[in-house]
Amino acid sequence: MGFIAFIILGLIAGAIAKAILPGEQGGGWLATLLLGVVGAVVGGWIGTAIFGVGLEEFWSLESWLLAIGGAIVVLLIWGLITGRRSGTRS
Repeated sequence: MGFIAFIILGLIAGAIAKAILPGEQGGGWLATLLLGVVGAVVGGWIGTAIFGVGLEEFWSLESWLLAIGGAIVVLLIWGLITGRRSGTRS
C-alpha cells in the first residue's frame, strides 16, 4: 500500500474508532485522526506479529479491521493518559 493510501486508511480508521468510542479522549477530532494514523501503524504491527497479516491492500478487510482495531487501542490508551492528567489538576 502506498504512503498516501496508508495515511487515508489511518484517518478513516481514526474517525471510525472515534464513532465506536464516543466520549472524551482529549484533543478533539484532529488529534483523534492523527491517533488513527498511529493506530493503523500499531494495528499493522500487531497483525503482523500475531496473525502474520499486515496492512497490504487498501481495500482488504483485514487491513481495515487491523487499522480500526489499532486505532481503538491507541484511543483507549490516549484516553487513559489524558484522563489522568485532567484528574490530577482538579
